[in-house]
Parts: sequence; structure tokens; C-alpha cells
Amino acid sequence: MKKLLVVIVFTFAFSAFSQSKILPADIQIKTALLAAPEMYRDAATVLGYNADGKLVTLREGTNTLICLADDPNKEGISVACYGAELEPFMARGRELEAEGKSNPEKQEVRKKEIEAGTLKMPEEPSMVYVLAAEEKDLNIETGEIENSRIRYVLYKPYMTGESTGLPTKPQAPGMPWLMDAGTHRSHIMISPAKK
Repeated sequence: MKKLLVVIVFTFAFSAFSQSKILPADIQIKTALLAAPEMYRDAATVLGYNADGKLVTLREGTNTLICLADDPNKEGISVACYGAELEPFMARGRELEAEGKSNPEKQEVRKKEIEAGTLKMPEEPSMVYVLAAEEKDLNIETGEIENSRIRYVLYKPYMTGESTGLPTKPQAPGMPWLMDAGTHRSHIMISPAKK
């Protein structure tokens, strides 16, 4: 009986701790939009977390940019914005992660689905903006983040070093390079820079 009581108390405490990390919707929106170019912020859709920790639409937008609030269950701060044409790829990644799949497993499943035509990737280049920081650098009352780094990613399937003229490994800070060259998830990376 004592063991059962300890388990119940621990479960309740863990649940309360997880829910307490979920920021108010207005702060989630503000921090998520920090990854977006200023010209797109006012009309972007923002996805974030409700009190139960479920990913929901916090704000419906009118342009094609989707911004994703920080996941309260992951270490550090990471917010991202991307074009709506990438949402099927991103949403599928979240689904597979929720199923407990590892990163290599997620990549393999999505690769097979893209090749089978059941998961659509954009035909034109599509941009992703990722802003990251340490949790201590987030002011949870104002939504301001200090000491953040931003990474720029341009997705276009099957790009190669030869077709783009880009190196396929990082060379120098701030220099673009091609990651996963020649694959369904090839993308141009620009190393994190201080924002």
C-alpha cells in the first residue's frame, strides 16, 4: 500500500511539474514569433501547448508561415517557423516522435512515405527558421529571450553539392552548407549566429 501511495504522489507531482512548465498562450506566441522574419510575424499561425500539454493552434494566421512554440518537455528553448508547405513533413515527424520513434527511425519512415508519394514534400525551396537559447535566458513573464542563436534551413529534396556548389560539411561559422545531400531531406544549413 505504501508503494502504491508513493507512486501516486510521484505521478501527481511529475504531472504538476510538467504542467507548470507550460507558459501562458500569449508568452508562447511571443517567443515562437521571435524565430520569424519581422515582416511575417503579425500574420503567422502559431502552434503551442494547452494546459494538458497537447499541441494546439494558439493563433490562426493569414499568411503561409507556421511558428511552433517551445516544447515544455524538452531541455532548453527552441522555437521554429516554417512555410505551411512543410507542415505535413513536420507534423509527421511529431507523430512519429509521439510514437517513441528515434531520429533515425523517423527519417527512415518519412523517406519511405515520401518515396511512396504518401507524404508530400515541397517542390520549391522552403525556409525554416530555428531560434534556440538556454532556459535561463527566457524571461517567462515578458517572453523576451537573451543570448539566442538562430539557424536558417532551406529545404529542397535531392539537392547535391554539385548542383548547388555548396560544401556538404560545415566549413566556417555563418557559411552555408548542404546537409543530407542527395536525399529526400536535403537542406542548406547556415550555422547558428547570435541574434
